[in-house]
Amino acid sequence: MALKILHNPRCSKSREALALLESRGFHPEVVEYLETPLTLPELQTLHRQLGTPVRAMVRDNEDDYRELNLADDSLTDTQLLQAVADRPKLLQRAIVVQGDRALIARPPALLNDWLKQVDLG
Repeated sequence: MALKILHNPRCSKSREALALLESRGFHPEVVEYLETPLTLPELQTLHRQLGTPVRAMVRDNEDDYRELNLADDSLTDTQLLQAVADRPKLLQRAIVVQGDRALIARPPALLNDWLKQVDLG
């Protein structure tokens, strides 16, 4: 099954993750999510694939995070994901997806163990 990377070419960690994949012989589908933002349903699927809290998907050091008061603990997962759908730069990067699994590759070295566990057949 093919790999996909949700990529921001301006982010050094995202570039490192893509380079690591390519150095290991993988040619992932590259989705520049700032150019092609994910919809709320796509983000909900990604959340299930990651198996992490929604807040782990959100970049809390962005100005938009503060402007939208996303630190508010009363916000639901759907509200947080809708904020990411509306302002895609809030999405953590890079995220690598394979089948029903995904990984926030931060730091990119996390990919080394993850790639050993996924079925790339």
